[in-house]
Amino acid sequence: MSDRSQLIETGKPFAFDAQRDAEFERLVKRYPTRESMILPSLWLVQEQEGWISAEAMAFIADRIGTFPSMVYEAATFYTMYNLQPKGKNHICVCRTLSCYLLGKQEIVDYLKQELGIKPGEISADGQFSLEEVECLGHCGTAPVVQVNGEFYEDMNVAKLKELLATLK
Repeated sequence: MSDRSQLIETGKPFAFDAQRDAEFERLVKRYPTRESMILPSLWLVQEQEGWISAEAMAFIADRIGTFPSMVYEAATFYTMYNLQPKGKNHICVCRTLSCYLLGKQEIVDYLKQELGIKPGEISADGQFSLEEVECLGHCGTAPVVQVNGEFYEDMNVAKLKELLATLK
């Protein structure tokens, strides 16, 4: 389990690319205050970079005119924001009761063996990262795995082997 309070500094200044900058300007007009843009701005950063660095948080704070601590609080509170680099294929396995009872641990054990990583790690080639997460909201079709934001329900090791083959 990663320490969500530990920020990573890249040593490089952050800025939105042209597409995200235009999206920021479009979105900011929809909110009553600029501080309301903290969460959407974090999404834009994560969409662009795959994760959110300390420099990106400082950029957001400056861009919307708030304190860096406000951005930090939001980024560290919500677990859907990646505060560390992830693999090209980020695999999330739900660890809550429904998924656990229906085979979540077999899935995690298989991924650990097949990818050579534990939850919270990235494979040596940077292709895969693995994370156990709280409820993904698919309890009726458990166990569920999420890869790069896409859900795979009623998962088992056989289905997972097929899925991994398409990602490698």
